[in-house]
Amino acid sequence: MNPEATTNISKNREDTGTSALSVCGTDCHSCYCYGKMCTGCDECEGKVFHAPEGSVCTIYDCVRNEKGLPDCGSCDELPCGIWMSTRDPHFSDEEFKQNVAERVRALRENGKNS
Repeated sequence: MNPEATTNISKNREDTGTSALSVCGTDCHSCYCYGKMCTGCDECEGKVFHAPEGSVCTIYDCVRNEKGLPDCGSCDELPCGIWMSTRDPHFSDEEFKQNVAERVRALRENGKNS
């Protein structure tokens, strides 16, 4: 697994003072795919590289298109079944749990700062 993929979201925000949070709480600047394979879900309106060709990411589709919310942090179901079924196959169970916890924390912190 690429070590950059598990960068702590909160630490990155402290180090850079910036954040490009996606709707699911991933800090795009900390992701190894950003700028190489991905422009960020806001930029491509959810049609991210890992979604099937022409399809919208299921998380983005739910929060933005179906619920009309700014991000998953505004949803009462956080984290939901879609989150649990949308998993990077490179993550171990423990890495996945940590990733979900970090994204939830980032979204909640972002909500406090809005």
